[in-house]
Amino acid sequence: MVYNSQKELLVIPEYGRNVQNLIRYARQIPDVKQRQAFVEEVVELMMEMHPQNRNLEDYRTKMWKHVFRIAEYNLPDVVPPNGIIPTPEDIKKKPQKVSYPHKDTKFKHYGYNVLTLIEKALSMEDGPVKDGFVQVIGSYMKLAYRTWNKEHYISDDVIIADLESISGGKLKLVEDGNFDSLTQTAPPQKRRKRNGGTNKSDDRSNKNGGRRRRDRSSRGGDNFKRRRR
Repeated sequence: MVYNSQKELLVIPEYGRNVQNLIRYARQIPDVKQRQAFVEEVVELMMEMHPQNRNLEDYRTKMWKHVFRIAEYNLPDVVPPNGIIPTPEDIKKKPQKVSYPHKDTKFKHYGYNVLTLIEKALSMEDGPVKDGFVQVIGSYMKLAYRTWNKEHYISDDVIIADLESISGGKLKLVEDGNFDSLTQTAPPQKRRKRNGGTNKSDDRSNKNGGRRRRDRSSRGGDNFKRRRR
């Protein structure tokens, strides 16, 4: 009995030993066209093993790279659909480093969105629209401040001073304005009672039914008196 630990190591274990044996067998196929078609069938088999990734961009190209890696980059005259034959140097390539944006601001607890809103407000023309927009910025600043400082009380004077400092004194909030428009929660809505309320049509039907019963009972009594006479 041969254990897996005694067999050849799997290059990419997620595809299993059978896929690795098929790719290694492709080297022994003498005909170039048959070898190309055989490797293409192996690629389709590998894609069927992970069908949830079939719609991903460049997923087929990734499968071809894995095939050449499993074959130790030894598949003579086999060319991927894009015409680019993978090489061992492709694995050693490192992705480009993404630079992290550094924003110099003293009021980081408000977030970068506040700076964007203030720049937008500075480019607007003076008028009621701009005043309302600045009022919304103040409400958002108070909401952001409460998010990161729940234990501390925040007054409107602090928001007004911080906005003037960030905008360089170009934006000013109205002191008697309401900055709690975004922090206040809406009151719960009252549910309508389905069976608890009275229905006018039911009352009318009950009244009419009572009258009809009285009329019938009175008629029955008169008939009984007539019979006795």
